[in-house]
Amino acid sequence: MNKKVQKRQVLQAKKIHKSFYHPTKISILDELDLNVTSGEVVAIKGRSGEGKSTLLQILGTLDSPCKGELRILDEPVTFFNKSKIRNHHLGFIFQSFHLLDDYTALENVLMPAKIAREATSKNSPAFKRALALLEQMGLLDRAHFSTKLLSGGEKQRVSIARALCNDPDIIFADEPSGNLDKETASIIHDLLISFAKKQNKSLIVVTHDESLVALADTQYLLQNKALV
Repeated sequence: MNKKVQKRQVLQAKKIHKSFYHPTKISILDELDLNVTSGEVVAIKGRSGEGKSTLLQILGTLDSPCKGELRILDEPVTFFNKSKIRNHHLGFIFQSFHLLDDYTALENVLMPAKIAREATSKNSPAFKRALALLEQMGLLDRAHFSTKLLSGGEKQRVSIARALCNDPDIIFADEPSGNLDKETASIIHDLLISFAKKQNKSLIVVTHDESLVALADTQYLLQNKALV
């Protein structure tokens, strides 16, 4: 008999409020709550301008709310610990890849480990992990290619491997297939979801793509500054 995986709460957002004040005050998020458990795939959709990317940046500690509380692995996120939490527990995938074009695929995957000041020399645990991730993404033969030589789908697979380099508890994805054709997008969706499930990683994805939304365990609509 298979043992049931124990679920734990990995992210709690309570009464999140975000406003921008220039040139005039605009309220984007208000009294927003979200709870995410380990291994849960969450999709957030909504119209352009509703604040989806802003919300993802706040949840991923890349931005701060004006009011409200964010807890990662039951630890309150503060100005003083957000970098540590981000470096050791969170991974990020972006629509525009955000790869360093003059670096190889392997060097890009290793970048989070470097930022976390982990050893990345040959035969180090991080180096071996990065190679293993590229192999799982079907890109081992591209490990030493400059990323500017890769296709869009290959670049996004490199960015997925990079997001997983530090073995994060939560992966954040902002329109991960927005720059890809439909067929390549479908491959990326399946790869991302299946990997998150196999590794029991929580995945929070912002997307307009209904086919990706349909793969999520929990689906939210960001509307009128709150999640429905």
